[in-house]
Amino acid sequence: MQKKFFVAFVISLFSMVGVVVAQTTDASIKPVYKSGDVESIATDKIVIKTASGVVDIVLNDKTEFKRVSVEKPSLATATAVARTEISAGDKVAVSCLANADGKSLWGRTVYLMTKADISQKAAKETAEWRTRGISGKVMTANVETKQIVVEVSGMVSKTNVTLTPKSDAKFLRYSSDSVKFTDAKMSSILEVKAGDQIRAIGDKSTDGAAFTAETILTGSFRQTAGTVKSIDVANNEVVVKDLATNKDVTIAFGDAILLKRFPPEMAERMAGAQMPGAVRPPGVPAQGPPQGVQPPANGQPQSQGRMMGGGARGGIDEMIERFPNITAVDLKVGDAIAVLTSGSQANVGKIKAIKLLAGVEPFIKMAQAAAAQAGRGQGGGNQPGLNIPGLDGIGVP
Repeated sequence: MQKKFFVAFVISLFSMVGVVVAQTTDASIKPVYKSGDVESIATDKIVIKTASGVVDIVLNDKTEFKRVSVEKPSLATATAVARTEISAGDKVAVSCLANADGKSLWGRTVYLMTKADISQKAAKETAEWRTRGISGKVMTANVETKQIVVEVSGMVSKTNVTLTPKSDAKFLRYSSDSVKFTDAKMSSILEVKAGDQIRAIGDKSTDGAAFTAETILTGSFRQTAGTVKSIDVANNEVVVKDLATNKDVTIAFGDAILLKRFPPEMAERMAGAQMPGAVRPPGVPAQGPPQGVQPPANGQPQSQGRMMGGGARGGIDEMIERFPNITAVDLKVGDAIAVLTSGSQANVGKIKAIKLLAGVEPFIKMAQAAAAQAGRGQGGGNQPGLNIPGLDGIGVP
C-alpha cells in the first residue's frame, strides 16, 4: 500500500524535472533524483535507502523541505516544512546537484511523505474496501452491456450480484507473476473472464442484488487440493497428489501470504453447511454454520469481512485470520491441504501457493460427494463443487 502512494509521489517528482533545471543557476548542471526511505537525518546530512543502495546527501541552509500530500501526490501543492519534521522511516524524494568536489550530492529540495500520513491513508483505503466492497467469482462478463455477474459466497450460501461499472470506473488486474496489489496493472472489462476472482469498491443496492462499481480489481486464480505425499521443510515445499488430476504436484509455499489450519470441528461444521439437506459423506455432520457464527438474516449471506468488505464481526476472512498459523514442520504425510494459486499455473508440475490451508478434509469430502451426485466422478480438486472458505480471493489491497 505504501509503495503505491510513493510511486505516484516519485512520478510526480520526475514530471517536474524541467522546473528544477530551470531553477538552477547553471543550466549545464543537471539535477539527479534520489528517492527512498529515510535512514537518518541531521543538520548537514540525510541518509536514504534507495532501490540501488544507501545514499548520503548533503544538506545546508539553502536546502528546502516540502511535504507532499498522500491524498493528492503533487509537487505543485507541496507545502514547506521544517527539517525537524522528517524522521527515520519517512519516504522522501530529493532533487540533488553535484557539489564542487564532483563526488558528493547536495540536496536542493527534499520532498517528504511521512510514514504517519502514509499509514493513515492506507488504513482509510483498506477500510473503504471493507465497508464499500464486494468480492467473489465472475460468472459472466458482458462487454456490450458492461455488466458482470458476480457469485458472492457467504457463510452458508451463495448469491449472484449484478455489477455495473460507473462511466469513469477504473479497472485493475493482478499481474500474472505477482499477487501484490501494488503490482496490479490498468485493465478493462475486455480482460474480465468467467471464473476470475473479482473485488470492487462502490455502492450496493438496498436488496443487495446490484452493485455500482467505482474500482474493479480482477485476477485469474484457482484452488488446488491434494493429499501430502512428502515434505521438504528446508525449501518450504510439499508434494501432493492433486485430487483433480491424480498426478503428483509440487507446491512451493515459502512466499505464501497465509498459512493456516482449520480446527477440525470448525471445518466439519462449515463443510456441512455447504450442502443443506443433501446426503453428506461420512465425517461431515449436518449441522448449520460454525458455532458462534450467526446465520444470515432474510436468507442473505453474511459479509466476508475483508474479502467482501462488509466488516461484519465473524466474517470468513477475519475468522480464518484467527486460526492457528502453521509452517512446513506442522504438515504431515497424509494431510489434506488446499492452496490458492495463479490461474496461469494450471497443468504444471510445480506451482507457487498464494495461500495454503490445512485441515480441509471435510471440504474435499463434500466436493467429492457433490461431484459424484452430479456424475462428475470422484475428483474434487478443481471440480465446481470445491469451495474452501478463505481461498476464494487474496484479501484486501
